[in-house]
Amino acid sequence: MQVVHWLPRAELPFAAPSRPEWSAQPEPLVEPACAESPLPPVVPAKPSIERTKVAVSRPVVKPAVEPEAAAALVPKVVTLPPPRFSLQLLRAGACLILADLPTGEAFQSRDPSYLLLKDLLRAAGLPDNPQILGEPIRWPLLQRGNIDQGPDAARDFVQGFVMVHQEETPSVCLWLVGLAAVRFAGEANAQDYDRELQVEGLGNAWALPGLELLMDEPQRKASLWQAMRRLMSCWKNRDE
Repeated sequence: MQVVHWLPRAELPFAAPSRPEWSAQPEPLVEPACAESPLPPVVPAKPSIERTKVAVSRPVVKPAVEPEAAAALVPKVVTLPPPRFSLQLLRAGACLILADLPTGEAFQSRDPSYLLLKDLLRAAGLPDNPQILGEPIRWPLLQRGNIDQGPDAARDFVQGFVMVHQEETPSVCLWLVGLAAVRFAGEANAQDYDRELQVEGLGNAWALPGLELLMDEPQRKASLWQAMRRLMSCWKNRDE
């Protein structure tokens, strides 16, 4: 039964005496008390700097953006100087012609630029004695004052002037002769010379180099003539 030692509760008669170590009761274990280690005395530290001599520094709060940088972030309104040009509106058959005035003055019958314009009209099959419509448009309108006369105002004025005459007698094609006419009536530039344009409110338009430019650079007449042949059917069919 795997019993190693068996001790009776009372002494048995005629039994051999038990071994002393079997009946000895173990003494209870007593844990020794931990000796407290003495701590060194606490000596208060003396301040190295007297309290009245300590300077209290306060943090300096800087703005997130310096005033100069903040001013640079505000978009500046750039006022463009007013453009300077002179334009003349004419009518030849079913076409309107808005042409730059090279000298700033109205066309004269013997001006080389006006004679070149008459040659272009004859080559296009249109009357070579165009009707002058109104006074020339000279921009800026006012030499002084605070009225806006920048590029946008010039464009609105020129287009409005041409629209009035188109409403009186509609045209099938508007010739824009010269850079100022192309820019402020056709909203295009010199790269659009000899091209057909569709201008809102003005309809079909044709961009041509200026008369003086054609005289100074005669080689431009070849591409002008090719463009004219493509567009000629517009006003020829109208005249018929």
